[in-house]
Amino acid sequence: MNRPETSEATHEPPQQQAQDIDRVNHFTVLTVNTHKGFTALNRRFILPELREAVRSVSADVVFLQEVHGTHEHHPQRYSNWPSMPQYEFLADSLWPQFAYGRNAVYPAGDHGNALLSKFQIICHDNLDVSISGHENRGMLHSVLRLPGDGPQVHAICVHLGLREGHRVEQLKLLCQRVNELPPDAPVIVAGDFNDWRGKASELLEPCGLREVFAEQWGKPARSFPARLPILRLDRIYVRNLKARHPKVLSVRPWSHLSDHAPLSVEIEL
Repeated sequence: MNRPETSEATHEPPQQQAQDIDRVNHFTVLTVNTHKGFTALNRRFILPELREAVRSVSADVVFLQEVHGTHEHHPQRYSNWPSMPQYEFLADSLWPQFAYGRNAVYPAGDHGNALLSKFQIICHDNLDVSISGHENRGMLHSVLRLPGDGPQVHAICVHLGLREGHRVEQLKLLCQRVNELPPDAPVIVAGDFNDWRGKASELLEPCGLREVFAEQWGKPARSFPARLPILRLDRIYVRNLKARHPKVLSVRPWSHLSDHAPLSVEIEL
């Protein structure tokens, strides 16, 4: 498996150069399965409300799963459908950097994972981890450059399969990707693991990934369904980083904006 290729260098404005003088030592991460901008059971399109909720957290890096890149028919059906890709609409003016990994492509459009960042995304690639059949899955690997002279941070946004056998193979691919990175590289892996049987942490332990809620509470967070979380499907893993104050956002408005409750955590270098 190849590492992400470095994107072309861009010239930064003077204010960005001044900002880079101050090193960032901690930042906040949020992960949320957006359910393509619809409430549970697709009863209502609520992407504008979801954007306001995401903005209210003021996270520095946002991991998104199930976001539309394009859709041919929805703009005719929903008057508030954005004129841009959903991830760009969610980024708005708060997250100047974003990356998208297209996982599923169909006649009407496509959807996948995305990363929104207040920090520079110097490169990214999307690893296709679909095993077989029609369940398209992917892992979006982005490399972030934080202000100052600190290390680059690897951010991997994942959405794993519904079948346990598929997840096992996908977790092996994830571990392989992490093991290809320098041993001291800071890594964050977040997203929808669909791991209701609790096998992921055991499979990811050999590559040094630690689940932030399990470290704090003894078990991963309950995140599904959002209105009454029972299953521990969503995760945030870290390597060579400290994690503090993990939270499950399961009260209003979050409980009515997706079928998954978002997770957040403070990361310290």
